[in-house]
Amino acid sequence: MPQPRELAGGELNAAITSALVGIHTEYHGRGPTNASTFYHGNVVVTLMHGVLTNAEKSLAKADHAPAVKNIRQLLHQTLEADARTAIERLTNRKVVAFISGNHLDPDVAVELFILDAPL
Repeated sequence: MPQPRELAGGELNAAITSALVGIHTEYHGRGPTNASTFYHGNVVVTLMHGVLTNAEKSLAKADHAPAVKNIRQLLHQTLEADARTAIERLTNRKVVAFISGNHLDPDVAVELFILDAPL
């Protein structure tokens, strides 16, 4: 049986973006308004814009930004296993580190993966 073709370049970027947007949509109830992925060596980065829900935006405007960031951090810890699995499946590499963060204004999130070998 032939081995599946390994994705690279724009195809890999698009596949990773699609996978992570799907995971975020499943966990957060909605996905980002815009997302893109790039990689260099053994680092994969997905940037997502427009990730906050209306409730999170309201809380942030009401001086509860630390609570929004804390909730987002907890959710990202919860989705980490699914994100790692998706990246490992798409890159055929092991994820050795996962770093996730949100910035509230502007509304931007980042998912960063360090792989065990360069792509």
